[in-house]
Amino acid sequence: MIVTPPALDPRTTALLVMDFQQGILASLPGLADVEALLSRVAGAIADLRAHGAAIAYVRIGFTEADWAAIPPANKTFSFIGGHRLMHHEEPDSAFHDQLVPEPGDITVRKTRYGALSTTDLDRQLRDRGITTLVIAGLTTSGVVLSTVTDAADRDYQLYVLSDGVADPDPQAHHTLMTSVFPRLAHIIDTAELRSLLHESHPDRAKTGRA
Repeated sequence: MIVTPPALDPRTTALLVMDFQQGILASLPGLADVEALLSRVAGAIADLRAHGAAIAYVRIGFTEADWAAIPPANKTFSFIGGHRLMHHEEPDSAFHDQLVPEPGDITVRKTRYGALSTTDLDRQLRDRGITTLVIAGLTTSGVVLSTVTDAADRDYQLYVLSDGVADPDPQAHHTLMTSVFPRLAHIIDTAELRSLLHESHPDRAKTGRA
């Protein structure tokens, strides 16, 4: 049975643009067609922005204190701390030039995988009346997995952009997108996102007005 995702209400929706940073993109040479991925995410940002939805940019970046606070038991982040990677003021931690926040967008800096656990993003979203999240990010098995599971526990309605997430491990990406995420979120692509937005504002679909 095919389940049609419900239409989006832009007034209560935010797009999370997660970890599209210079250093992360440079460290993932296995990604296919990065330029096309960035273009699709930029298009999703423009579509949601035009309909009045919130845009939230999430990046990972560390201060000296953040590195020092990482315990040795944390396998991934103790490596990052030990090698002093992704300092929050270095170019590697900056957003890619094609995906730069605009005034009024939400921007947060995190120090672990998920977008919510080490930031005040949840509070900022709740303050704006956001109940629905559209997810785009790198990588599927990292920030996307962590954020989807955490956001589901916090009772957000979730949409994962199938062509707005990517992972250097094709098998992990496929398993998450086909077996794990469908239990927690609606899986749509950027074309379906545009259709859902038009359903929420049919007059705009007819006239072409943003």
